[in-house]
Amino acid sequence: MLLSVKDASVNFGKVSAIKDVSIDVEEGQIVALIGANGAGKSTTLRAISGLKQPSAGEIWFQGERIDHRSPEEITKMGIAHVPEGRRVFPYMTVLENLEMGAFARKDKAGIARDMEGVFKHFPRLRERLTQAAGTMSGGEQQMLAMGRALMSGPKVILMDEPSLGLSPILCQEIAKIIKEIHAEGRTVVLVEQNARLALALAQKGYVLETGSVVMEDDAKALLDNDKVRETYLGGGQ
Repeated sequence: MLLSVKDASVNFGKVSAIKDVSIDVEEGQIVALIGANGAGKSTTLRAISGLKQPSAGEIWFQGERIDHRSPEEITKMGIAHVPEGRRVFPYMTVLENLEMGAFARKDKAGIARDMEGVFKHFPRLRERLTQAAGTMSGGEQQMLAMGRALMSGPKVILMDEPSLGLSPILCQEIAKIIKEIHAEGRTVVLVEQNARLALALAQKGYVLETGSVVMEDDAKALLDNDKVRETYLGGGQ
C-alpha cells in the first residue's frame, strides 16, 4: 500500500475534527473523499501532509511512518498538497511561485523537465510568467497552485477542493487536467464538494460524516449507491 491512514484522530482544542479515520491509497489510484462541509475531509489531508499532527493513530507512506514528520520532510518524501482556496504567493510572480514548488530539489535537469510538464498542462501559466499571482483569476490561481505542487516531483498529490468557486467550464478543465496528471502515473487523493465530479474521476471513494468514515467502496459503486445519490449527488438521478 502506498499510503495508509490508520485510525487517525485530530482535535482542535476540545473539538474532534476527525476520529478513527482509516484510508488506504494504492499506487496509481485516484481516491476521492466526499462529505458535507465540516465532515473532516480537509483535516484528513492536513494530517497526511503534516500540517496537523494526529492525536491518535498512524499515517504510513511507502512503508515509513510519517505522522510525526514535518511538512517539509513529507514534501521531500513525495507528497504534495494543493490546499483549499489556492493559497498562492500573491506578490510573487507565476515563475517564482512555480520555483517555490521545487525549493527542496537540487536536480536542475529534472526541475526544467517538470517546468515544461507544468506548461504542457497549463499553457496559460507560460503566458503569465512575470505576472503577480494575486492579480490572476481564480481559475488561473488554481492552475498555478496545482502546477506548484507538480514542481515538487510528487508521487502523491493531495487536492483540496480544486473546483471550488470555479465556473462549470473551468471545473471541467480542471477535471481534464487531473485525469492527465493521473495518466502520467501520479497518485491523487481528491477532496471535492462536487461529489459527482470526484467519484467520476476516482477509482475508489470514502464518505465522511462528522469526522468519521461511514462508507468506502469502488467509486462507481458509490455513484450507484442510493444513499450517496440522495445525500451527496442531488437525488437519485
